[in-house]
Amino acid sequence: MAAVREALPEGRYGRSQDERADRKLKIVGSVLGAAFLAMFGWFGYDYVAGQDVSAELIKSRIVSDTRAEAHLEVRKDRDADGHCTLRALSEDGGEVGRADFRFDQRSGRIDEVVSLRTTSRATAVELKGCSADG
Repeated sequence: MAAVREALPEGRYGRSQDERADRKLKIVGSVLGAAFLAMFGWFGYDYVAGQDVSAELIKSRIVSDTRAEAHLEVRKDRDADGHCTLRALSEDGGEVGRADFRFDQRSGRIDEVVSLRTTSRATAVELKGCSADG
């Protein structure tokens, strides 16, 4: 009975070099993946933590052909002053009104209903964004 060989001759078919290259690629891929996740997390944290004033449009109501109301919830630092920009849109998507509303109250959370004048009947109100002064 002949002896059966378990492994291929060392270096004969090139498998050891391929295995080393695969290992290097796996290491490089995992390092790059971890770096990408860290960068993505940093950008997300910086975006959220960097905003001194933020707001959420709770609801809006079209009151008349020349006026719309919006219920805003503003979150900010107690000592920060800022403003939020709202715009009213017509049925075709055109802008029929735009206004900035200041929030100078010394509170971390402000819940307020604001009124926006329009040039014609609006169908929607949109929060464009908020920014801190200074």
